[in-house]
Amino acid sequence: MLSERVLSAVMRRAGDQYLHLREYEAPRLPEPVEGREYMLYAHVPFCTRLCPYCSFNRFPFDEGRAIVYFSRLRDEMRMVAEQGFDCRSMYVGGGTPTVMIDELCETIDLARELFDIREVSSETNPDHLIPEIVDPLVDRVQRFSVGVQSFDDGLLQQMERYDKYGSGEEILERLKWVAGRFHSLNVDMIFNFPSQTREMLLRDVEMVKESGTNQTTFYPLMASPAVEESLRRSVGRVDYRREHEYYMTLVDALSDSFEPASAWTFSRVGGGMIDEYIVDYEDYVGLGSGAFSFLDRKLYVNTFSLADYGERVGAGLTPAVSHRDFARGDQMRYRFLMSLFGLSLCKHEFKRDFGVSIDRGLPVEMAFMRMNRAFSIDDEDRLELTPKGRYLLVAMMRQFFVSVNNLRDQARAALSDDEWELLFGEGECDASVGSQAAVASTELAEHGPVSLPRR
Repeated sequence: MLSERVLSAVMRRAGDQYLHLREYEAPRLPEPVEGREYMLYAHVPFCTRLCPYCSFNRFPFDEGRAIVYFSRLRDEMRMVAEQGFDCRSMYVGGGTPTVMIDELCETIDLARELFDIREVSSETNPDHLIPEIVDPLVDRVQRFSVGVQSFDDGLLQQMERYDKYGSGEEILERLKWVAGRFHSLNVDMIFNFPSQTREMLLRDVEMVKESGTNQTTFYPLMASPAVEESLRRSVGRVDYRREHEYYMTLVDALSDSFEPASAWTFSRVGGGMIDEYIVDYEDYVGLGSGAFSFLDRKLYVNTFSLADYGERVGAGLTPAVSHRDFARGDQMRYRFLMSLFGLSLCKHEFKRDFGVSIDRGLPVEMAFMRMNRAFSIDDEDRLELTPKGRYLLVAMMRQFFVSVNNLRDQARAALSDDEWELLFGEGECDASVGSQAAVASTELAEHGPVSLPRR
């Protein structure tokens, strides 16, 4: 698809240019804007084993290390509360948030004490859909997201997930048991695997419907340069040429039971909370090693080092070690992307916030979208997307996530030799790949890689 190739090339170049981080030396984050509501993101960077192709900040699980980390995570949360941030929503991602259920529950409970939290989202994995983990979360979590990726046993084996999580049928039965226990149960899926046929994709859709989930997110398979080779060895070489065809296939197959909630998230017709909180919150505070904060159109990046994170928070300092201010044009593009990713952009709000109409502020972007018949509504009030327009947003976001992964891979170059050795030990990641991608979109959106020195 020509428009996808053009978009991918443009976004790839933009990702290489936008992010040039500078050292952040202040002892704490900037003060919150009075009257503004924030989302709180907490990162749990532990997995029982590590995937060789996962770019999220994660370390092999060790109980002693994790207990100390959770304690520091709560200390950082208290620091943010003392600054006066008004956080109304919480998202816990990883890594594997449910790796220590008691610590996770204590962390969520503290967040509810410190902030006026309206809803909590948490990721998990299929093997954690057991009473010992699910039951304590039922009254604490409103949005529960499970990383399934595919129900096809062959694909699960290619991803090295079959032995860890079981067969597609076993995962389906666990989902049926959980369905209805949370206000929103989201199932993360991936499409466009090299060996995936159209029939395999349609079967995945049918099993999603059968699972009883009230929301599903279908992410396109993504490959940043750093993980492209490991992906090729495990699932095959990524080919984006049929991505549009597969996207339209799953949109059509889901249409009798689900409706679009974002460019790649679909909610059961008649209800459900969207798991893509970035639609509602442009500003957020990130807690934990490797977390990002986006505050008043500025990006702040926490240290990726567990040791440095513990030392900084223990001394009462913010773990944010670098930051980036964005030019007005970049800010407009961020709004354009995030609003349309949520399927609708208000032209009046855009002009109120930036002082120009969207046609004057982003003439090239608007011309491209109109030329490709991306808008179903384009009047004086708002923009809404056609199915083709939604796919173009999928392609844009896919390239953004590649840039996010590039950032993380390069940020790890600043780790100590001991942590570098720890990180690249043997293992398989317990991460919820899909929901983490949603988190990544808020963390970096249209920004690209940063070069950090390898110590």
